[in-house]
Parts: sequence; structure tokens; C-alpha cells
Amino acid sequence: MGIIRRVWKFFWKLVIWFLIISIGLTVLYRFVPVPVTPLMVIRLFEQTFDSEKKVKLEKDWVPISEISKYAAQAVYASEDQKFLDHHGFDFEAMQKAWENNKKGKLVKGASTITQQTVKNVFLWPGRNYLRKGLEAYFTVLVELIWPKERIMEVYLNVIEMGPGIYGIEAAAQNYYGKSAIDLNRNEAAMIAAVLPNPIRWNPKKPTPYILGRQVWIMKQMGNLAPIGFGD
Repeated sequence: MGIIRRVWKFFWKLVIWFLIISIGLTVLYRFVPVPVTPLMVIRLFEQTFDSEKKVKLEKDWVPISEISKYAAQAVYASEDQKFLDHHGFDFEAMQKAWENNKKGKLVKGASTITQQTVKNVFLWPGRNYLRKGLEAYFTVLVELIWPKERIMEVYLNVIEMGPGIYGIEAAAQNYYGKSAIDLNRNEAAMIAAVLPNPIRWNPKKPTPYILGRQVWIMKQMGNLAPIGFGD
């Protein structure tokens, strides 16, 4: 019984420390820039041990007031059109994805911008149950503590936008030689078009598929009410 009690006590200590650290980090990142993400570290290791890859980490945090309004509008239109209305989860999209997965159909993921932000800031790539459980926990936490504007600001600053390129400012500089605040509608839509696979696709060398996505995103941007963030 003594061993069981000690194990149980140790388990609850771990839970308490996890809650303290996770809530503390979420509160901290509500106000300060995220310095590095697990994905950035993982990519650096991959690049270091792959002779065919260049070691590269480019990121430059900018406040949402210094990001073109078109950037937020483009990812809003492309990734999560219910972003302003849901509380971190798009249950309708999740249900559709579940039903199509059972039928063996390849469909767009049901992750919201909040979930994608959480995955980048706090977690590692993967699809196991532990990662999914932690994703749900942090999604609830972020939605409770961060306003939507902050979620969008963090998302636009940490999301992978190319090999070794993270955030909208680094993407704007790399692909268009300008600051994020100066991105026009076409450029913002093109960057958003490659986000499903920024390692494979490049805004400077768009495939017919990416050009089609850009056109679709621009159409959606015109159909949606302005998101109201940024410039």
C-alpha cells in the first residue's frame, strides 16, 4: 500500500506542476512574443542531420498592427471561416471529417486556427491520443485566456511558411522582399494558399493547383466580412 500511495502522490504532483506550467505559459504568451516553438527545434535537428538540407531558421515577430489586414483575412478565409464564432473547435467540420474518414475519402482537416496555433506553440507533430488530448486541453485554455486578435497574431507569427521560414514577416521578406504590413491582397492570398504544405509548395513558384487555391481564397476574402485585425 505504501508504494501505491507514493506512486499516487507522485502522479498528482506531476498533474499539479503540469497545470501550473501550462497555465503560466499560456498567460505569459498572452502578452509576450513566443521565442521558439517545438516544430522550429525539430526542423533544425532535421536540417542538421540531413546533408541535402540547409540549416535555416528565419523568424521576426511583429505585432498585428504591423501586419497587412489582407494577411489575417487570407488565412481566415483559407483556414477557418468560423474563427470569430467558435470557441476553438469547429464541431460541424469535425463531424464531416469523421464521416468522410470512415468512407476512406481524403478531405481537408478540421483543425481551427486556434488548434493550429496550439499545436505550433505548445506541442509536437503527431496524431496519437496523448497529443490530441493535450491539443484539446490547450485549445480550451487559449480560448479562455487569449482574445481572438491575440490568437491570430500568434498564429501569423509562428506558423511554418516555408523551409526554415516562420511567420508572416519572414515570409513577406523572403518571397516578396517587403515587410508584412505592405503585403497586398494577391500576395497574402498566395502565402495562405501554400499553408497546407509549405515545405512542398512555394509562393514564388506556384503550381496550377496553388494558383487555383489563390483565386478561391481571394473570392472567399471578398465574400467574408473584414476580420478587423491589423492595418
